[in-house]
Amino acid sequence: MSRITQWNPEDEKFWQEEGKKHARRNLWISVPTLMMAFIVWQIWSVVAVRLNDVGFNFSDSELFSLAAIPGLVGATLRFFYTFGVGKFGGRNWVVFSTGILLIPSIGIGMAVQNPDTPYSVMVLLAALCGLGGGNFSSAVANISFFFPKKEKGTALGINGGLGNMGVSVVQFVTPLIIAASTFSIVGGGVTLDNGQQIWLQNAAFIWVIPIIILTIAAYFGMDNLPGTKQSVSDQFVIVKRKHTWIMTWLYVATFGSFIGYSAAFPLLLKSQFPEHLNLAFLGAFLAAAARPVGGWISDKFGGARITNIVLVAMSIGALGVIYFLNLGNFGGFLASFLVLFIASGMGSGSTFQMIPFLFPVKEAAPVLGFTAAFAAYGSFLIPKLFGWSVSTTGTPVTAFYFFIAFYAISLGLNWYFYQRKTSEKTAELYVH
Repeated sequence: MSRITQWNPEDEKFWQEEGKKHARRNLWISVPTLMMAFIVWQIWSVVAVRLNDVGFNFSDSELFSLAAIPGLVGATLRFFYTFGVGKFGGRNWVVFSTGILLIPSIGIGMAVQNPDTPYSVMVLLAALCGLGGGNFSSAVANISFFFPKKEKGTALGINGGLGNMGVSVVQFVTPLIIAASTFSIVGGGVTLDNGQQIWLQNAAFIWVIPIIILTIAAYFGMDNLPGTKQSVSDQFVIVKRKHTWIMTWLYVATFGSFIGYSAAFPLLLKSQFPEHLNLAFLGAFLAAAARPVGGWISDKFGGARITNIVLVAMSIGALGVIYFLNLGNFGGFLASFLVLFIASGMGSGSTFQMIPFLFPVKEAAPVLGFTAAFAAYGSFLIPKLFGWSVSTTGTPVTAFYFFIAFYAISLGLNWYFYQRKTSEKTAELYVH
């Protein structure tokens, strides 16, 4: 690990001869550490589905709450994590924020083995999973310093998109790993009514060794960049910027939808189409894969233009979900939901591409983290809204009307501030 003494990625000569190799090395270590953070953050979205199968007796509302609580805590922690890179250095913060994920991973693996574990303990462990949710804000703030403006959209899309892939990884791997006696040495399995034996503790224990490896990799392979440290008060100036709040709203509409739908989708499938629960990972996978594409296309055509398109697509997708849910048609429901997922993934990339062009370098980094903090509340609010909708009206359809209204307002904000030819920021977003 060599110490970097100067950093100016906007200098083409420096970038080609020196900067690019360091930036890419840090990016490719950041990606798996962020992916692991998302895995830990979203463990409850799949563990909650199986708790009652192994002897617990929680209500639907309690299960939706367990899936939502990591989102609430993770979103709140993002406000603190946003300023961690500037205060302590990128490498130092990644090492800390990755290593601490061992706490919920070990705790959950122990707790799910005992059906007498109180609900309050489960709530605490769900809250500790929020530690993984905080990482996104610090990861994007850190990586934004490494790349020149012309490549930030693609770099942030790769970091965020492949990192977001952790949601689909945990939703895909968990059903497979709990069916194997991988960690039977630290606990027995439970035999279900259909004769299948599962080891639910595997859902958490499987990530312990990867977390240790990634913490070591970050310590030896990442860098603290010179000239990027700022006091929290210096960074906090972003809250006075009008465009901080507008971009926060837009990122809530895109990424907030992605992470919220990801947290709620397994429980929605179980309640509406339980025979298709094995497809729960698909939406998050496609959304995460679409994010780098959204960033890359935005680098070519402008983030505001792409954001406009995806908000329209998300509205259409939500209308489709309503229509096919009312019909009880799974094929149409899935296709419409996948439109929602893919569009929200692309929109997550396009909105993040806009921010470096709207703010100076040292402000852009905390703005990225700040907007991500607010958007992460989607992983709490959306499952809770679905839970409310189902408990009061018997169907999740009502919740989608709220989402459509939110997307319509977002579309208007994006057009007014960033797409109109007379907008104050049109030049920055389209001439670069």
